[in-house]
Amino acid sequence: MARNYSPTVRRRRLGTQLRRLREDAGYKLSDVGDALGWARAKVGRLETSELKTVKNGDLDALLRLYGVEDPAARESLHQLAREAKHKGWWWRYRDVFRGREPLPDFEAEASQIRTYEVATVPGLLQTPEYAEAVFRGGRYTSAEHIQRQVEARMERREILQRHEGQARLWAVIDEAALRRPIGSAEIMRTQFEYLLRIGQLPNIDIQVLPFAAGAHAALGRPFTILDFPESQDPTIVYTDSVGAGQFEEDTGEVAQYVATFSDVQGASLSTVASAQHIEGVLSEESE
Repeated sequence: MARNYSPTVRRRRLGTQLRRLREDAGYKLSDVGDALGWARAKVGRLETSELKTVKNGDLDALLRLYGVEDPAARESLHQLAREAKHKGWWWRYRDVFRGREPLPDFEAEASQIRTYEVATVPGLLQTPEYAEAVFRGGRYTSAEHIQRQVEARMERREILQRHEGQARLWAVIDEAALRRPIGSAEIMRTQFEYLLRIGQLPNIDIQVLPFAAGAHAALGRPFTILDFPESQDPTIVYTDSVGAGQFEEDTGEVAQYVATFSDVQGASLSTVASAQHIEGVLSEESE
């Protein structure tokens, strides 16, 4: 499958469109269930994307009921259903990524990613050596598993440099992440040089939130906001935890994260000043 679309996002988009068609047709969930001889729960699961596979016959039955006769409109919905069945590249790393819907599933189709990181350089901006050192700092695991973790993290970076549909990344990095030694001095030097280099790409902005900023709105709370090119795909927020990542979709909660990111972005150094700050830390590490 194409690397620049997400089966989960397509499945959610299909569910959103089916719900809209049902509402426009004036049906309640129970009405659809009665008309098609389905359990009400089945209709709800289709609309909330809980069903990973939507049968052609079920989709055709819904479209007939909702009065969708335009061939192009019908084919568009069937195309979404087909794409939702595919597995993304991250499926190969299902032993690495946690959760039924891992972060790369959504990153694949995100048009804009805003991330704030406290303790480490954001995963999308890590070098292989730095990523390996991060994973070695966790719970003991085999060298083979750590290598798979590193490979998976490097695969994620593809969204920033692919030929079509590059994601826009705004990364705010707390100064603590730059000061914390991860691995050797050589690993840190290579990581800083990579940040300075990739930060010159037109679709990537890197800002440093300095210690001098003091207390701020996101103190100690890393998070990532993902926006999508289609207006019907709502903005979501990802927060990581020891057990597994969490996604927030409530519009009110998402709005608070968006406001918080704006606050920390405003308290951060500009992209130019941030690059100079990273150069300064790099010079200190080289002394």
